[in-house]
This record gives sequence, structure tokens and C-alpha cells, in this order.
Amino acid sequence: MMIDRRNLLIGAGGVAALAATRTASAAQIGKIGIQLYTVRDLFQKDPVATLTSIAKIGYREVEYGGGGYDAMDHKMLRRTMDRLGLTSPSVHIGYDALLGSFDRQVAMAKTLGADTVILPYMTDEYRNEAGWAKALPNINRFARDLRKAGLGFAYHNHDFEFTVKPGGVSLYERLLKETDPSLVKVELDLYWVGHAGEDVGGWIDRLGPRLYAYHVKDARADGSMTAVGAGKTDFAALFRRPGSRGVRHFYVENDQAPAPYLPDITTSYRTLRALRY
Repeated sequence: MMIDRRNLLIGAGGVAALAATRTASAAQIGKIGIQLYTVRDLFQKDPVATLTSIAKIGYREVEYGGGGYDAMDHKMLRRTMDRLGLTSPSVHIGYDALLGSFDRQVAMAKTLGADTVILPYMTDEYRNEAGWAKALPNINRFARDLRKAGLGFAYHNHDFEFTVKPGGVSLYERLLKETDPSLVKVELDLYWVGHAGEDVGGWIDRLGPRLYAYHVKDARADGSMTAVGAGKTDFAALFRRPGSRGVRHFYVENDQAPAPYLPDITTSYRTLRALRY
């Protein structure tokens, strides 16, 4: 009888180990989401038709951002999502909006069914020592006040947080050090971390418990954005990292998705649906 590696493993009482190996290799994303900024032009023209198309592709989570959603009828959007079997776990709300109309933003997030508010972007005026020092206390305050209102809070990065280093310390390091880790979570945009020249896997493991969600976007060899699966990023390897274990949401995003948009997000969805890690 020929004894191969599999027989040896089982014969040595390794049935449980083999099952564990199979389970680990079969991990996959449960509900795949999309950041609506990817289809902002379509969404602004016809939000209902856009949400319908997204649901038909197979997406089950949407994250609001761009497309003028903040000025739309949020009750209508919620009814549409409910009908289509979509949920919106998180929404992007800008710094100035949180600063100037906090209660209105909370009401909007809750109407859309979100449990978390994401701060998506900081304008040029804050991308320096003085501006960042001014913003960080407000970011802590947003997180505290949102917690009181029953909502979570997370910060979404681009590349500047890593590349701008007043006094030799990056803005991202300052953010992590000077905000409350129990309140200020992280939505990690995997593309922008790599675009900044950083070790994406290393950051995933370092951030660990602070990770709330991923923005999943792929990069070509020249650094440009592309649909998930059409670039060079090994997402399975990133999702297998120990730090990824607590990530709750995986949102497809392509800031530069080419019109007519739906083929691009279909490619991304199918890639993630087939992904095993």
C-alpha cells in the first residue's frame, strides 16, 4: 500500500488537523459590499435604478458616499434598500458636515440603517502640522458623541496620511496615537496604503483590533486603479493576515471606474465571490 502525505496525516490521528486545513482554505467573504462613490455618476442621475443594478449583480451591502446622497430622500433610499435586500452598515460623512450639522448627520445615518459613520477625507487645509493638530480633538469628539448616539466611528485613509510627515512623524501615526482606540476605528483603503509605498500586510497586522472595514480596490503594475482581479494585488494573502480576522465589511471601490461602470463592479464582485482565503 502506498502511503502518501494525506494517508500519513490521517493515520497519525490528523483528521482534525486536515479538517481545520480545509476549513481555513475555504474561508470566503459573506456579504460583499460596494462604496457608492464608485458609481457616483449613475447614482446621482437615478439612485433607485443604480441600487437595483447593484443588487442584481449580487452585492448585499452598500456604503453611501458621493453622488449627492446627502441631499436625497433618505427614507426613499431606505425603502428601496429594504425592497432589494440591501443594507448600509456604514456611511461616509465629511468633516465639515460633522462639525456643522452633527445632529442632522446622525439622523441621516440612522435613517439609512447605518451603525457606523466613516470620516472619508480631509481637505488640504488639514494636511499639515497646524491643521492636523486642530482636527484631531474634533475627531475624538465626533467619536464620543456618535457613541452616545448609538453609532460607531471610523477613519478612512488616502495616501497623504502616510506621506505627509511634519517633524518626521506621519499624520497617520499621529491619528493612531492621539485618538481613542476604543472609539476611533479604521476603514483601511488597501489601495492607498500601497500607493503611499507602505507595507499593506504589516499595517493590517498592526492595526488589528482597530480595523472595522476594508476598501477593496486593485492596482495595475503602473499604480493605476482597476477592478478587483484585474490588477496585481493578492487579496487572499491580505485577508489571511491575522489582523484581518476582525474586519466586518469588505467594500469594493474604484475611484476611476470607467463608464458604463456596471461591468467594472461586476468583475470586482465575481472576483471576491470566488475568492477563497
